[in-house]
Amino acid sequence: MGLLMIKSELIQKIAAANPHLYHRDVDKIVNVIFDEIIKSLENGGRVELRGFGAFTVKHRPARKGRNPRTGKPVNVEEKFVPFFKTGKELRERLNEDYNAAG
Repeated sequence: MGLLMIKSELIQKIAAANPHLYHRDVDKIVNVIFDEIIKSLENGGRVELRGFGAFTVKHRPARKGRNPRTGKPVNVEEKFVPFFKTGKELRERLNEDYNAAG
């Protein structure tokens, strides 16, 4: 597996692991899941996938920033940004090899 997986590769892997499902149905399922996560976040909700992690939205207030090229101050507008916090199981699996080697 590469360092990056795009949505079409995810759909392909799910379809390959579930040959009883049509590829087009897997595509629809993945898109519905992503759309529902987005809708929940748009409405200020939180999406938790046990063992994987939780998606939330964080508010970043307006602030003074700096243009990195010129160093001049700029106004940065307030914004809402998606935030992902890993679940315990995911964290443990990511660190298995590291902990076993140590």
